[in-house]
Amino acid sequence: METLKHKPRVAFQGERGAFSEEAALKLLGDEIELVPQRTFAALFESLQAGAADYLVAPVENSIAGIVEPSVSRIRANSLVILDQLELQIDQHLIGCPGTAFDKIETVYSHTMALKQCKHFFARHPRIKGIEADDTAGSVAEVVKQNDPKLAAIAGRHAAEVYGGEIILENIQDDPKNHTRFVLLSAKEHQS
Repeated sequence: METLKHKPRVAFQGERGAFSEEAALKLLGDEIELVPQRTFAALFESLQAGAADYLVAPVENSIAGIVEPSVSRIRANSLVILDQLELQIDQHLIGCPGTAFDKIETVYSHTMALKQCKHFFARHPRIKGIEADDTAGSVAEVVKQNDPKLAAIAGRHAAEVYGGEIILENIQDDPKNHTRFVLLSAKEHQS
């Protein structure tokens, strides 16, 4: 990475506060430029288009399994895996400030996060889970809407970034939930 004339630009899927951002910081430290990408397609395109020097992508979760949109793109592109990390994933129910649990009707999150919380939805059948592009982006939207009937499932960092309130902690099915992330580069960045 010393050959770069600027801070390494590291793309990740999701908004600021996403688990992938946390993985990027743990893998590379604070001296990076974070490049959030809304979708997995945009994430992988950012490396090909030169908008990022590296990307961090989730590949497998201990509850929900393979992250297919990510793994299929890794297989389809000529990328080099430089490093990997297993990150503890604690999913929290997050609402706008002042939200009460009994008011919540709809919960937004990334499909992988929803799959990690099946027992929560089974115990609370009145609450409907809706797929969104991202965990952190779901928190941003719920806080923006300021509707006490809406909540998101995401990590603590997302709640802190967007001013969301954690209503219930650790709602994932397994307390030892973790996701494996890989750090990727195009072949030309390989040293």
